[in-house]
Amino acid sequence: MGNRLEGKIAVITGANSGIGLATARRFVAEGARVFITGRRQDALDAAVGQIGGNVTAFRGDVASLDDLDRLYALVAQEAGHIDVLFANAGGGEFAPLGTITEAHYERTFDTNVKGTLFTVQKALPLLRDGASVILTGSTTGSMGTEAFSVYSASKAAVRNFARSWILDLKPRGIRVNVLSPGATRTPGLDGLVPEGQVDAIYGHLAASTPLGRVGDPAEIAAAALFLASDDSSFVNGAEFFVDGGLAQV
Repeated sequence: MGNRLEGKIAVITGANSGIGLATARRFVAEGARVFITGRRQDALDAAVGQIGGNVTAFRGDVASLDDLDRLYALVAQEAGHIDVLFANAGGGEFAPLGTITEAHYERTFDTNVKGTLFTVQKALPLLRDGASVILTGSTTGSMGTEAFSVYSASKAAVRNFARSWILDLKPRGIRVNVLSPGATRTPGLDGLVPEGQVDAIYGHLAASTPLGRVGDPAEIAAAALFLASDDSSFVNGAEFFVDGGLAQV
């Protein structure tokens, strides 16, 4: 497509499907060399096939500090540094208050909060001064969502990471921003919906969105490209909503 990331080294976690995969494809098309992670080897292999050239896949779980150490050892050996880090891996499940279990809480916070924290912290030795770090938030971090409080709270935590980390990273000029999608048609969202109700749920989400539709992963990837590139050189600590207006009204 272009050369907005020409010669850049990017790491994208949770990139075997959905928004992460679409972003990896866009980054490669813009000239980056991309390292992607995911927990399932078959999905990673399929993603590499879709992305085409200039991508390296690593199977690992961001909630595992050992896996993160192995990821960054690979990046250090093969690329030497990181220009763009997209801490995108995340997930959640519906559970109304009264049914929330310790396991539900731990699964959600281990991936979304612990995983995001250590994905960024362990990358610090490889991140170039002036690098761009992007965290995946959600409209749910700013809204109330029925039966989704644990996930929503985890994304509110991610939002504050960016505000605080830009102060910690001020001496290095590393930018940290949050990319918060609205309802987007992804396998992850599909998996949350009971079988046979997918169309009805997407219809409800579209009706709740001022633009009258749900998003496409490529639209979120375009916003990630902006935050990754020098076009956003003075954007720092911000939450960038790509939500069709869902959380803005």
